[in-house]
Amino acid sequence: MSLEIALLRHDLRVGDNPLLCGPLSDHLLCVHVLDRAWLEPLAGPGVPRIGPARLKFLWESLIELRGELLRRGSDLLVRIGDPVEVVADLALHHGATRLRVRREAGSDETETVCTLGRRLRGRCAVVQVDGGMLFEEASLPIPVAALPATFSAFRRRVERTGQVPRARPSPLTLPPWPRGAARGLPALHALCARAAGWQADPRGAFRFVGGEKAGLARLDHYLWQSDGVARYKQTRNGLLGADFSTRLSPWLALGCLSARQVHDAVRTWEAEHGASASSGWVIFELLWRDYFHWAGRQEGRALFGARSLPVPGTAFRAWAAGETGTPFIDAAMRELAATGWLSNRARQNVASYLVRELGVDWRLGAAWFEHCLIDFDAASNWGNWRYVAGVGRDPRDRGFHVLRQAERYDARGDYVAHWLPELASLPPGAGRHRPWRVAPRRFPRPLAVPAPREDGEWPPAGPEA
Repeated sequence: MSLEIALLRHDLRVGDNPLLCGPLSDHLLCVHVLDRAWLEPLAGPGVPRIGPARLKFLWESLIELRGELLRRGSDLLVRIGDPVEVVADLALHHGATRLRVRREAGSDETETVCTLGRRLRGRCAVVQVDGGMLFEEASLPIPVAALPATFSAFRRRVERTGQVPRARPSPLTLPPWPRGAARGLPALHALCARAAGWQADPRGAFRFVGGEKAGLARLDHYLWQSDGVARYKQTRNGLLGADFSTRLSPWLALGCLSARQVHDAVRTWEAEHGASASSGWVIFELLWRDYFHWAGRQEGRALFGARSLPVPGTAFRAWAAGETGTPFIDAAMRELAATGWLSNRARQNVASYLVRELGVDWRLGAAWFEHCLIDFDAASNWGNWRYVAGVGRDPRDRGFHVLRQAERYDARGDYVAHWLPELASLPPGAGRHRPWRVAPRRFPRPLAVPAPREDGEWPPAGPEA
């Protein structure tokens, strides 16, 4: 009787999951390992790589995934530890003949698979597959080694010659659990008890719930109930409310949804309502997400910068705490801490402010986002921060004048007053964004006032979006 292991990392779904499709062995052991290193303070900002918002979302996603696997005759084993040690021990203990794992863009995940391959050589085959994106490497119309330096060139090539395959259906049944194997999620209970008590601030107007079912429900709501996709191009720069953006990024980041599932759903909507600039923009952002994934695969560890993270100074700590004195920045950073999410417009502005106005190393900002965000995705997060810093694949100046941005996208100052209630007493308008001018006794000048520059613009990397 043959046995194989499916190592589920950022693919916590049963639909369109190549690890659960195709010819499988007689027995299947599905495993998720939460890397203990993610729970340890990260040099630089001094916080764990995974914060309470994402940890809770992960916990919810794993619980639902286990239920879906049980309904199909399988189960899910969850462990905390070194992924190499945990998976190698399971493979050798159960005599697994094959380990299946998705090929990731992150260098840590890549190194894990390489080390497992060396550890298991001659005893268990390690098979990597592509999944979760619009394209697999075999269907990508450009060799990864020849990936264009700009997204625009990638997009033109893909739209001209690429064809996105349809999502795979969910399997009806799966091979049974191996006899004598441990079951369930006990290792996470104590750890996630803390995360389970974390609650997003209700001012966030939207509650993210982990799991494939919740992701599909959000997709259905956005396309068919709110009809938000019909207005997306006009609303995507919004700051307040639940439906100005798709908010699909957390489910995409953890693999509770695949990009193809979203792509298929949007194309179905277009077949009934007609394609539009707004629906096309959602596909456009899925392409951005693919581009950053393939760029991350190509660049490896260079994606994260060449040196270790510096010790944060006063400016970084003020930025992270939402205490810079610039309301548009402080409101966004407080929303991020309180909800684990931030709109694309706000992300671009807080990143630009940290790098351009405060002169802080961009990698500290990327690491802080990694800790805070529910929808952290290594390739998109670090790729976007490199763009802001002008050290990415297309190193043009993309700095924002955040005060002009604030007055353009939050003309009345409703967003800043929403997250900074002390501003609500000021008249709606520009004064809420420059309170040191209208009420200098109450509001001191900020840490930095933006230098004159033209606003840069760049697209988001996948629907948070």
